[in-house]
Amino acid sequence: MGTHHAERRLQARLAEVEARIAAQRRLVDGIVESARDANVDDEHDPEGATLAWERQQAAALAAEAETERAGLLAALERVAAGTYGVCEVCGRPIPAARLEVRPGATRCVVHAR
Repeated sequence: MGTHHAERRLQARLAEVEARIAAQRRLVDGIVESARDANVDDEHDPEGATLAWERQQAAALAAEAETERAGLLAALERVAAGTYGVCEVCGRPIPAARLEVRPGATRCVVHAR
């Protein structure tokens, strides 16, 4: 896989992840606003417990997307450095199929954690 192709693919995936982060943040903000508007007591009102759970889920999904974003940014740095697609342990090429599924992969399958 050429570095230009890899960079384009990483940039496209990064745009998707950033959109997902923005959507999850909007969702969290909306849930917080709903709870504020309803003046919900999380401890005693079943609706409050539901809103708290939804807020935690949305926040967890946003955090997961932010972790993926960091991995994609690091992968773009490796593209620029010429080390993208090379296992950091053995120095062999990471199979294209693995990079397709995990574009931020830094290790081949043998050395995957």
